[in-house]
Amino acid sequence: MLFTQAEFLIFFLVVLSAVWMTSNRIVRNTILLVASYYFYAYWDIRFCLLLLLSTFVDFVVSHAIDNRDDATTRRRWLSVSILVNLGVLGFFKYFNFFIESAAPLVESIGVSASTLNIILPVGISFYTFQTLSYTIDVYRRVLRPTHSLLDFALYVAFFPQLVAGPIVRARELLPQLCTTPIWSNRRFYFGFQQLLRGAVKKVLMADRLGEMVDVVFENPDYYSSSTLWVAVIAYAGQIYLDFSGYTDMAIGSAKMLGYRFPRNFRHPYLATSMSEFWHRWHMTLSRWLRDYLYISLGGNRNSTTATYRNLMITMTLGGLWHGAAWTFVLWGVLHGGALCLERAMRSMTSRRLPTWIHWALVMMVVLVGWVLFRSTDLNATVSMLQRLTLPSSGIHWYPPLVIGVIGCVIVEHAVWTTRWRRAMRLPPDAWYSPIATTVMLWALLIYAPVGFQPFVYFQF
Repeated sequence: MLFTQAEFLIFFLVVLSAVWMTSNRIVRNTILLVASYYFYAYWDIRFCLLLLLSTFVDFVVSHAIDNRDDATTRRRWLSVSILVNLGVLGFFKYFNFFIESAAPLVESIGVSASTLNIILPVGISFYTFQTLSYTIDVYRRVLRPTHSLLDFALYVAFFPQLVAGPIVRARELLPQLCTTPIWSNRRFYFGFQQLLRGAVKKVLMADRLGEMVDVVFENPDYYSSSTLWVAVIAYAGQIYLDFSGYTDMAIGSAKMLGYRFPRNFRHPYLATSMSEFWHRWHMTLSRWLRDYLYISLGGNRNSTTATYRNLMITMTLGGLWHGAAWTFVLWGVLHGGALCLERAMRSMTSRRLPTWIHWALVMMVVLVGWVLFRSTDLNATVSMLQRLTLPSSGIHWYPPLVIGVIGCVIVEHAVWTTRWRRAMRLPPDAWYSPIATTVMLWALLIYAPVGFQPFVYFQF
């Protein structure tokens, strides 16, 4: 079930009506839990068993950790959670990748290497990280485990953020699930506006950009260098609009239900450093990698060499988290290397280049990274980068709608740096808000592409 399908609209209206008709917290959470499992089972009911496994394992482990004072015993229980969660994630997401990568070596000694037809459960990367953050926080004694299995099960499976984030930590959501939300007209209004904006980003903008991106990336050798640059910039816009559109819809729907999620995007293409980019892009994943991987490795507390090593490990594994392919690994290596170089240059010189040069360098790294991210394999990446670097002839194709959407993204980022950014939220007391809302609803009904495209991050 996609957020942009009519089925979701009906589902959400039923759930929204049901939860606001009761003031009993247990009844409300039960309705939300049943709805969340129905939402997930809509893809494949079998994968609900994986949700149940993560839920019961981490619920039991968290209490076992909390009830022990012995450090060794606590670490062993934490290891159970890590092994179970990462074991399930590794099998479903990376089994074929490692088998295919090791095939030449295995076959050289006369053993046949074959992959399995393993279906990737949607959202497994997101809820795995979410449940792991819970047990790690309990282990670090920054969070007490909940005694309500119902509340914890809802935290794991809550449908707005279940399949593609944002990655909501237990200390952010569990306290909200332990109380009954109070109705707020203002909160409901802003939730609806955010849900609507997310739908516009996805359906009217990201999917339109994707129509060009899919064609050009499929056969880059057919197109001129200038067309390839437009396609790369279009993909940068597509993945931003698609993913931020999803999280806007997730945050907005949760807000309409009475809950608050953390922000996940903050106009990332305004960044003038790579570290700032990661403070603006997929912010909940960035914080997760920082708090549970980078800091656990030692962070920047030891030598400079150790800091660079920790950065590279964190970003490389962050790339691998996105997908089981060498292109994702190299995407993580590229971002890790850029962060290390940026840190080295900052420590070597106090002279600062003009802001626009910093911005241009960051955007170049980001765009090259998106080529890796979008390409089907390394050969396609090399071909694409060669034609981007060396002027080449081919088909010239600049769809006006694509250029228009790219222009909208630029304007949106530019407006956010001015005092007019409040107007983008369409405040309820502004005269233009009903007009803008009506236009967005009308455009979704009239100009939506035929059929529905899955969100980009569903594959992760």
